[in-house]
Amino acid sequence: MFKKGMRVLLAAAAVAPLLFSTAWAEGLITVIVNDPANPYWFTEGEVAKATAEKLGYTATVGAHKGDTNVESNLVDTAITNKSVAIILDPANADGSIGAVKKAVAAGIPVFLVNAEINQEGLAKAQLVSNNAQGAALGAQQWVEAVGDKGKYVELFGNPADNNAATRSNGYETVLTQYPDLVKAAKEVADWDRVKGRTKMQSMLQANPDIIAVISGNDEMALGAIAALKEAGKLDQVKVGGFDGSPDAVAAIKAGEMQYTVLQPVAVFSEAAVKQADSFIKTGKTGVDTEKQLFDCLLITKDNVDKYTAPFVLSE
Repeated sequence: MFKKGMRVLLAAAAVAPLLFSTAWAEGLITVIVNDPANPYWFTEGEVAKATAEKLGYTATVGAHKGDTNVESNLVDTAITNKSVAIILDPANADGSIGAVKKAVAAGIPVFLVNAEINQEGLAKAQLVSNNAQGAALGAQQWVEAVGDKGKYVELFGNPADNNAATRSNGYETVLTQYPDLVKAAKEVADWDRVKGRTKMQSMLQANPDIIAVISGNDEMALGAIAALKEAGKLDQVKVGGFDGSPDAVAAIKAGEMQYTVLQPVAVFSEAAVKQADSFIKTGKTGVDTEKQLFDCLLITKDNVDKYTAPFVLSE
């Protein structure tokens, strides 16, 4: 009886490694995002990781928090760990080129999400929101909410991220069509809620008669809302955001934010991993172009109930 039991245990022990290796036979995909403290980047990392695991890979998520040195170290780790692909939200349009080159030189395909680098032909794909389309969509809704005259201020994202300028330029294209809308100030708040609050406080002090705020993302907009609440002026100043974060959706429901422009981060994060999987298995991404734009969607009080999951709006 003892010997039979031992044989069963030994057989199970022999099979277990085989099952484990089969389950994870595809290899490691390294996902590198900006800062998961921001729900947008958290969702980006979690969706990419879950998609990779569903396809049979192991996956890890690291964060560079906008620091290109940290980003470079994370890429080094990915190379050391023999990653079969890297999904990267680049820290800097120019400064991240070196990290991508390093991975490519090591034979690891790189798939960029959310932000671009200023060089084509390195990454296998660059999947981003259609920021110009989203900015125009948001600015048109902003005018509808605010009206066509009065003073307003703008909160600008991180200058090292091309998305910040693309959105700001998109706002400008629409809003300059209304000569009685006057931009009283524009401040850089680096996509950050705390900085958004601080910059809003100073802009409000210098321009107490503003009627609206247009923001490059939801975190800065939520910071502005906090400052306006503290000043007792939220009922006089209308705020528009960009991202489609859960907190922005809650603010829309509460009547504190007029709208947000949803970036389909859950869609393109999943798509990036699927393209990586295709490339690993066939040598092709399955998509004709390196740069791929994903259209944004508008969330207002009229359709906010169709927001079914973080950064997902049902039809």
